Amino acid sequence: MKIRFVLIGMVLLLGCSGVGAQLAENKSAKAAPAAKSPSSSKSDQGARKFQMNCGRCHKEPEDLSPREARTAIRHMRVRAMLSAEDEQLILKFLAP
Repeated sequence: MKIRFVLIGMVLLLGCSGVGAQLAENKSAKAAPAAKSPSSSKSDQGARKFQMNCGRCHKEPEDLSPREARTAIRHMRVRAMLSAEDEQLILKFLAP
């Protein structure tokens, strides 16, 4: 029951900040095209995506199982307007 309230809270909080973060990311991507980075920096990309989309309302969870991370990201994807790629990067960052 406690996890349900935490997940609902995450959904509500990230839904508010995701739109602005997505717009800011789109503007910066259009201004300067990002260079393709090697796959070893995927955790860095995931951390950056987490900060841009989730970090405004949420602290990085310290102890989150892969199952809990998948559930939270699945619920927040629509509200935060995450792309499938962003979803996977954040998921790998939260639960490697």
